[in-house]
Amino acid sequence: MTTTPSPSVLVPDDLLRLMELVRRSDSIELKLTVPASAYRPAAKALGIDPLTAQIRQVFFFDTPDLALNRTGVVVRARRIQGRDGDSTVKLRPIEPAEVSEKVRASRQFSIEVDAMPGGYVCSGSMKSVVGPAAVLASVNGERPVHKLFSKEQRHFYDAHAPEGLAMDDLSVLGPILVLKLKIPPAEFSRRLVVEMWIYPDGSRVVEVSTKCLPGQGLDVAREARRFLESRGIPVGGEQQTKTKTALEFFASELTESSA
Repeated sequence: MTTTPSPSVLVPDDLLRLMELVRRSDSIELKLTVPASAYRPAAKALGIDPLTAQIRQVFFFDTPDLALNRTGVVVRARRIQGRDGDSTVKLRPIEPAEVSEKVRASRQFSIEVDAMPGGYVCSGSMKSVVGPAAVLASVNGERPVHKLFSKEQRHFYDAHAPEGLAMDDLSVLGPILVLKLKIPPAEFSRRLVVEMWIYPDGSRVVEVSTKCLPGQGLDVAREARRFLESRGIPVGGEQQTKTKTALEFFASELTESSA
């Protein structure tokens, strides 16, 4: 039986904060990291065919001590099988109310709330389409890194990166090999995305996600939880973020090689 809170019951501050962020966002992405012990059962339960996966290469750009990451800035470029790649300058967490009107009006900029068991973060991303040859040229040192990013992206970067740290001074962190599948489960109302990030040491992070509009978040989260639990996929446990894992892996590698 569902009860309605009386007017004297206060909504927790954290929930109010989340509701405010969602209200000012363009979308919500619900994410779940699958524990390593559940990879094979989850793949079978979701009917995943690895031969249909799209192959991607993901490169990050930061300093060996992750100076950008410490200020919440993520700089990334991707090569994508069968299509153009992309580049992104992301800031997280971001305060939507503090984003300038000019940035907010850009068609290349979006605000999204990433929600996962135990937490959430609001981020702002400025994106651009780039050719796959351009990504390779920059990561191989044949072309300046800043050439991967549009004028809008460079301005966004300059506004939030540590002072004096130019894009062309950043180290290449990567690549990460990514397998991405989009699956339309028959018993779920929307598309699920499964990504496996494979690191050079053989370790993996597998993430299941789905996106929705801000007003749909709670309903979709409940439906997704019921669906995954019905397939025997754990929805709790420690969550491992793909980007953080990648940055720490390659930063450690750079530090060891320079020692």
